[in-house]
Amino acid sequence: MHSALPDFDMPNEEQVHLAAESFRLLADPTRIKVLWALLQGESSVACLAEVAGAAPTAVSQHLAKLRLAGLVKGRREGTFVYYSAANDHVKGLLAQALFHADHVDRDLPPAADPEQEVAHHKR
Repeated sequence: MHSALPDFDMPNEEQVHLAAESFRLLADPTRIKVLWALLQGESSVACLAEVAGAAPTAVSQHLAKLRLAGLVKGRREGTFVYYSAANDHVKGLLAQALFHADHVDRDLPPAADPEQEVAHHKR
């Protein structure tokens, strides 16, 4: 039925698998807090742990998984590693998720742009 539609398009199996894996990795409140903090700028494990309200060892484990998924990247400076969001796609993904969370439960009118939602949350 759908295949009869002229503009019908489905992602390939690899795309579906990778997208599901990204969502699976984001399905954790600590990881969302860590990524949100990294969207504000580069940070260390200790600072991220404080912001996320989690133990540094736990944050370090979360960062390792997020790094393997390509959602964060690290930069070594001496004995310290500073983390940042991997790219602007991460910002868009998280902005959309938070935008959705804000508007699903509270029945708020949709904002014109989910990127504006990121700016709103920064205040």
